[in-house]
Amino acid sequence: MTVAAELHESHDATFTERGDRRVAAHYGRPERTHRAVRNVVGTIEMGYGIVEVAGEDRIDFVDNAVTNHVPGTDGQGVYALLLDPQGRIERELYVYNADERLLCFVPPGTAEELAAEWREKTFIQDVEIRAATDDFGVFGIHGPKATEKVASVLTGPGSPDEPLSFVRGTIGDWGATVVRTDDLTGEEGYEVICAAEDAERVFDALINHGLNAAPFGYRTFEYLLLEAGTPLFETELVGNVPNVLGLRNALDFEKGCYVGQEVVSKIENQGRPSRRLVGLRPDAVPESGAAVFDGDGNVGEVTRADHSPALEAPIAMALVEYGLEADALTVRIGGEDTPAEVVELPFVEGSARSRRLPQY
Repeated sequence: MTVAAELHESHDATFTERGDRRVAAHYGRPERTHRAVRNVVGTIEMGYGIVEVAGEDRIDFVDNAVTNHVPGTDGQGVYALLLDPQGRIERELYVYNADERLLCFVPPGTAEELAAEWREKTFIQDVEIRAATDDFGVFGIHGPKATEKVASVLTGPGSPDEPLSFVRGTIGDWGATVVRTDDLTGEEGYEVICAAEDAERVFDALINHGLNAAPFGYRTFEYLLLEAGTPLFETELVGNVPNVLGLRNALDFEKGCYVGQEVVSKIENQGRPSRRLVGLRPDAVPESGAAVFDGDGNVGEVTRADHSPALEAPIAMALVEYGLEADALTVRIGGEDTPAEVVELPFVEGSARSRRLPQY
């Protein structure tokens, strides 16, 4: 459930579901709002699930489970994955060291399940694990003026500079934590975390105080993420090995002992995975799962596609054979083979580059 329902409704929001969360889909004109975010700045309520891990062994416990090194310093975070024994992605998470606890931000609808799974694995370790989603409000701030927006409302420290680092201050009369994101929209990005009971007032301040920010929903967010070339959990990550996605920002190759590590390291040492993620410019918007062809040969499938408001043209992401050298392919749309040009990601250059852009 959104923590700022009345404020969303006052802006004529249409709602949708993400996992177990009700979030704003759009405010009537998602393409127009997209331009506002691309040109200036916008703010969105995020639909994360949140798992809190406390106790003396909290860092070791989470570090032993995930693919990246959990920071031991307050104010730092990391992007990481949970894999199955075959190295396939089961979950993604952002892990933040918040002094005497870790806060793990996970896809909507997955916090309760993850907390229950982790509690079963604690054995004699000193950890306390609970789903804490309802304790917080989380809002994204994205756009070329995102830093100016944060500076105009945050009292206390300056905005954080390093990706996934954070500072604590106040927005209005309410405590807030501001995280520098990994720029998934292809624009400068921050996230503001506050207590759930303060969320509606903080959201109002983000929209109306200081430099105004346009409220935007998940429909606009989807446009931005695809244009930025950012692989997403539901469409690209889940069920794939991270090497296939070039998702190197989620991997620490110096650490081991997490589930799936042996597979990831083997592929890394071989020098190339079996498939890779590419951008396509097809002549029409294909469906997810549409077959990709090089001549008569099926070489992959579309993972997601949409009409780009910035380019005013269809764009798509696809998983194809790693060694494929063709710069022009076809995509099967409605039973017809439609031309598609292979392009370098991102599709649209913004004020920043997504740190999930594939690296091989």
